[in-house]
Amino acid sequence: MPDAIDREARATRWVAGLMALLGVGLAGWVAAPIARQRLAPPPPIASFGVPEAAAGCDPELTDPVSGKGVHVGRGARVAYLTVPPSSGPHYELPAPLRRFYLAGDRPPVEVLVHNLEHGYTVVWYSADLPVPQVEALRGLAARLGADERTAKFVAAPWDASYGRFPPGRRVGISRWGATAGYRLLCGSVSGAVIERFLAAHPATDSPEPEGA
Repeated sequence: MPDAIDREARATRWVAGLMALLGVGLAGWVAAPIARQRLAPPPPIASFGVPEAAAGCDPELTDPVSGKGVHVGRGARVAYLTVPPSSGPHYELPAPLRRFYLAGDRPPVEVLVHNLEHGYTVVWYSADLPVPQVEALRGLAARLGADERTAKFVAAPWDASYGRFPPGRRVGISRWGATAGYRLLCGSVSGAVIERFLAAHPATDSPEPEGA
């Protein structure tokens, strides 16, 4: 009888050990793809939109700046000197931390100009930008927002009542630098173009780089 009990105990321990090994193996099999996904590098910035050569960009423009610290009342409309603006009076509060907007929820231009003052690059896109381009810009905004080096980035629809982009140009990129404003007008979304623009005009070059 004791031998039978010992054999049963050994069998129970063997089955328990086998089940434990199977459990560890199954957990590893499930976790491995998740770990690989977490470790996968983010897509290159240049992979979004069209190549630089196909973006149809005009030469970059440099503007005089004005309006640092000049706040206007909520609801006031500012007549900006450039399209899109690269500086100027603005509302007291910038837009909250968000990277991408559609026409139905975009902040007023005067709000996003405050973001410019804090070192944000704003990409304004026209209402006739094709949907695939809009989605490329949405993906690019998420990609840039996930990296603290490029997190000061907002993409929003341009309000054409403030002025129209030149013919054939559907994307306007602007920055408010410490001593000058910068604008780039393009026909299409290009991650390569935006990456180069961000490198040339980092968020630290702004009137209030410490602003959120």
